[in-house]
This record gives sequence, structure tokens and C-alpha cells, in this order.
Amino acid sequence: MDVPEPRVDWRSKGFFLPEGERTAADYAKEKPSLFGGGFTWPVLALRREAAYANIATMAAYCARHGFDFAPHAKTTMAPGLIAAQFDAGAWAMTVATPNQALVLRKLGAGRILIANEVLDPAALRWLAAQDDIYFQVDSAAAVAAAAAIDTGRLRVFVELGHAGGRTGVRTLEALESVARAAQDAPRLELVGVTAYEGQLATQREVDDFLDLLVAGVARLRVAGIGFSLVSAGGSAWFDRVVDRLAALPRDLRLILRSGASVTHDDGFYRERTPFRRVPAEGPLTAALEIWAQVLSTPEPGLAICGMGKRDAPFDEGLPVPIEVRRGGRTVDAPAMAVSKLNDHHTYLAADGLLPGDLIRFGISHPCTAFDKWRHLPVVDEDHRVVDILETIF
Repeated sequence: MDVPEPRVDWRSKGFFLPEGERTAADYAKEKPSLFGGGFTWPVLALRREAAYANIATMAAYCARHGFDFAPHAKTTMAPGLIAAQFDAGAWAMTVATPNQALVLRKLGAGRILIANEVLDPAALRWLAAQDDIYFQVDSAAAVAAAAAIDTGRLRVFVELGHAGGRTGVRTLEALESVARAAQDAPRLELVGVTAYEGQLATQREVDDFLDLLVAGVARLRVAGIGFSLVSAGGSAWFDRVVDRLAALPRDLRLILRSGASVTHDDGFYRERTPFRRVPAEGPLTAALEIWAQVLSTPEPGLAICGMGKRDAPFDEGLPVPIEVRRGGRTVDAPAMAVSKLNDHHTYLAADGLLPGDLIRFGISHPCTAFDKWRHLPVVDEDHRVVDILETIF
């Protein structure tokens, strides 16, 4: 992949550069402290060692279990992390939209999965001219929209869904019908069957759904419908995907798509990671942290920090306060909990904090963290800035 060197200037939130610009190479050479005056609060930072350890952990996990890895790039949309995952052996990258696929293709990514339906004629025409980009169909209407493109070739998965879920056919009869329509349509190539189990709440529900996927694959093969790929796997149940899809014939290529693993978190996925069920296979480590400053302690038991909804994810849990830094050193942290966020303020239930204190927060749900930041400082374990991570949303 072609990863342009990130550059930051006065437009980059968290980096305090009233004049001039700096490159990733500048930071790699100088290794300034995150707390040395070149940054302002709040700032979202990526811990380099943790992120790269997570990438290696998932690559090894997939290799042990005979799965190819196509992690969901929509989590970060960060060329540096996407390239690192390809370097670690990722078979492909997964995205959610044609626009994200366009970004990855312009960066030089090869194989790309769009884990979604595509019906926009403009996007379909572009896809028909590309090699190794796949998308999903779940209806006769979706097949017809793709077949209406009169040039090139489109490669599709037929998607199985579940009741109350997102896209995907709801029955095996519909799965066979859509798969046959895709197989018979001009200029369409049916490459595989796909599903997403991440919205299901219990292991029994997940196992039953994945068993239905296995049964659906068997049904299509008996019906003489040809394909070679089977894909599933969010970041909460990938151990169950590995377990249940082991029943599939080994001539099929099995693809896991878990994407939040690249940075993990201190909230949603800390509690839901499959490595809590299979600890010998992991672990993953939270690689994102937001540093924010206490602005005011206006009443007992309340501190207001200069961080809000424009800075931190809040859709799957609030930020998690972890550490207090005062006068250049870490101090004993009082009991702290975030009660709510405004656009630019965090309400922190705590006693003993002082205006000017820095608080290190973990985030909950990385999929809605990166899109709030154009650039992130990448830090080593001493909080020396060694690189810049750029995002493209």
C-alpha cells in the first residue's frame, strides 16, 4: 500500500501548531513528549506497542485456526494501520461503503470486501471496472441492480441475516433463490456466502445462527450453486465463528472480518472480547487513550473536563477515567466515573481533583472514536511521540 506521509499544522486537533507544519518523520526523529508543550487537550493518542501487538495477536489467531483475515478497515480508516495489517498477512480489508472502498483502492489496497449491499448505479459502474472488490446481495432487486450494469464484472456474496438484524435474507429458501439469481445473472460472479452475527446477544443465539449459515452453505452446494468463500465475524463473537464454521468443507476459504481488535478498548470490547472466554488465545490490549484537562471543580464531587462528544465515543458506553497526571507526574487517582458528556465537556464524578489536572481516559467502542480525529499522535510506552496516524473518513 502507498501510505502518504502525514503532515500536521494548525488544522490538526490536539496538535498545537500556531505556525508551520510538521511531518511524521519530524516526530520520529525528535520523539517529543506528549506533555512537552506541542500538544493541547483533549488529544487522542495511539499506543504503538499495544496496537501492533493486537495486530500480531489476531494474525496468529487466524493462522492457528485456518482462517484468512479481512479486518474491518472502517474502524480506523487509517492508512498506517491498514498497511500494518496487510503486512501482518491480512488476506483483504473489509469496508462498509463504496466510498471507503474507493479510499482503500486509491491507497493501493488490493483485495477489498464491502460488507454491505450496493445499489447505487454510479458505485456499481466503478466496482464493475475493479478487480478483487466484492460486495453483498440479499434480494432479487439487488441482483437486478447489479445486472443492469452493462460493462465489466461484479463479484458478489449472498448474505444471510437474522430476525431483527440488518441486511441479509432471513431464510435458507431465500438464500438459495438469491444465490441462484446471482449465479445466473450476466456479468455477475457469485464468490461466496456471508453473514454477520455481531448484533446477537447470547452465545446460543450466535451458535444457532452460525449453524444456520453452515446449513445454508450445504444447501447451496447440494443445489449445484458454486462459490469458494464463506465470511463472518464481528469483534465480539469471533471465537464462535471459528468453532461453528469448522464444520464447513475445507475446500472453502473461511474469512474472519473482526476489525475493532486493532485497538481494542477499555469498555465495550474489554467486556465482550472472545478472549475472555478463551484467554489462552489472546489477549488484546487497549491501544487508544484520550488525555483531557480538568477545567473546573465547581461543586463537591464534580469535576468538569474539557472533552466531549466531538472528541470521544459515547454510543456504546462513556469514556473510562484511568489516571491522573499533576505537575508532570502521575498521582493517586480518586474514585472517578463519567456521568455524561456535552459537546465539549465531560462530567466527572470525583473528589480531590484540581483544575489543570490531566486525566487519561480509555474509550469504549473504537468504531466511533477515529472518525472524530484527522490526526493522532502515536506514542511509545514513555509517551514520546514517534509517529503520526492519519485517518481518511
